Amino acid sequence: MNGKCNASTNYFAKLYKVSKTSIQNWLKCLEDNKFITRKNIYKEGSKEILSRYIKLFEYPTQDKLRDNNNITYSNNNLTDSKARFKKPTVDDIKKYCLERNNNIDAETFFDFYESKDWLVGKNKMKNWKASVRTWEKRKNKTNNNNTTSHRHQKGGDYGDGKF
Repeated sequence: MNGKCNASTNYFAKLYKVSKTSIQNWLKCLEDNKFITRKNIYKEGSKEILSRYIKLFEYPTQDKLRDNNNITYSNNNLTDSKARFKKPTVDDIKKYCLERNNNIDAETFFDFYESKDWLVGKNKMKNWKASVRTWEKRKNKTNNNNTTSHRHQKGGDYGDGKF
């Protein structure tokens, strides 16, 4: 199926009653998964876009989209499943921490973010596993700093404090 479309993002946003950003996200998802290609035609000698084209290579059926881990199809909406955050359970966190052998206390991690409504700063958390890895790095850095500081104290590893 080799179709072309030159409708605007604004057109699709109105058609599907979503934001232009959602349309751009859907298009990027389709493009990343090789269902479409996009091409901009620029005014000669400038960065002004005269027109945009979308070329459809394969119709993204529900089954194909559902099988692909990156995008899903539901209620006529394409969504990037990577962007959808699912709050972990304490057991999920424990399991991940055990896999990484990082000694992070899963309950402390869970309670910390639960108390903050799973926000990182002012933004909703996107990836709790990345946050666990950040805690792990901070813990390792703190442990390394403590080890280093003890070594440099008078009378530390050097016995009498003289070099």
